[in-house]
Amino acid sequence: MYSYRRRSPKLAALLAMIVLATIAPAGAARGDPRDDKKRIDAEVAKASSILEGATERAQQAARQLVLASGKLPAAQQLVVESQGQVVAARVQVETAQRKADDANAAVSAAQERFATADQSRRAGQEQIGQLAAAAYRGGPLANLNVLLRAQNASDTLYRFTYVDRVVTEQRRTIRGYLDALAVARREENAATVARAVADEAMLHADAALDDASVAEDQAEDAVREVALLVSQKEEALAIAQEERAASLAKYKEAKAEEARIAAALRAWEAKQRAAAEARLSAGRLFLPVHGYKSSDFGSRFDPYYHVWQLHAGVDLAAAGGTPIRAAAAGRVIMALWNGGYGNYTCISHGKYKGKSMSTCYGHQSKILVHEGQQVKRGELIGRVGTTGASTGAHLHFEVRMNGDPVQPLGFLPPCLC
Repeated sequence: MYSYRRRSPKLAALLAMIVLATIAPAGAARGDPRDDKKRIDAEVAKASSILEGATERAQQAARQLVLASGKLPAAQQLVVESQGQVVAARVQVETAQRKADDANAAVSAAQERFATADQSRRAGQEQIGQLAAAAYRGGPLANLNVLLRAQNASDTLYRFTYVDRVVTEQRRTIRGYLDALAVARREENAATVARAVADEAMLHADAALDDASVAEDQAEDAVREVALLVSQKEEALAIAQEERAASLAKYKEAKAEEARIAAALRAWEAKQRAAAEARLSAGRLFLPVHGYKSSDFGSRFDPYYHVWQLHAGVDLAAAGGTPIRAAAAGRVIMALWNGGYGNYTCISHGKYKGKSMSTCYGHQSKILVHEGQQVKRGELIGRVGTTGASTGAHLHFEVRMNGDPVQPLGFLPPCLC
């Protein structure tokens, strides 16, 4: 008999707890892992962007939370699928085992029938041996002598009847032996066929048992993966909670920093006796860096600390060291380290539609201009970096009107090229 290795009660309880607590949405299916990776990477990037102003530990926890949360649905679905495979494998094992048991029973029955038939064959063989011995002692001649010794016709008839009975009995013995031999051979063949069927059934049962063991191992791995992801989520949330006060303090500091920048730009503009008109080419600014938009302008909601914060510019991702060029001609009014903005430069371009217009460039690895310097449109002013509150190499680009940040994309080429 086969025995199927059952899951430990502890593991079964863990599985039930995880599946009930974190079961995947109905109808969820695992797609292309590459699509999952793209989706998770995008969510990690979004979380990193939102938490750019939080503490480094909070940022790491958020990334870990997003990673674990992104992987969890696929892991939960794998648990469901693996459990289905285990159930199917168990059914296969039980079916194969039942067939093997039935085949073995057929072997036993065939062997019993063969033993009975072979016993009859042996008895017949013994009788044939006795006939052969009698023939060797002169069997046919003896029958003839019996007939020749008859005294009269009546005695001859009697003796002939006797001889006929003897010959008939001999024929019956021989025929019985041949029949027993045929039955024995048939049952022997049946036993051989039954054994072959049983052997094949045993092989199928062994294979089914191996498949079931593999399926159960995969299910246990899937359960452990879900448990790990759930643990990572809980740990990340705990860390985020621990960093709440420090991160909110940094947000408050960033808000104050934004107000100081706006005030400083307005103060500088107010000192200018005659402001020139901003020289924009067809109403557009020069694209300051060649890259792709990784984060947009506007207010963003932090789902971890439940606060709104303004992202005062647009992020243009590019490799560290990529040249940064002036979006328009103007004068450098700020070129310094500025807290969360890192290396930060602002250029005044004069008046645009009645308002003082300036552009600012944050997170630079190097500032290549100085305060008071006059620059031309497209002139090299710095290089892309990740200084300050930044989670990756990019240019934080701002457009400000009277010191207040506005949406930069309306001033840039739509293709960002």
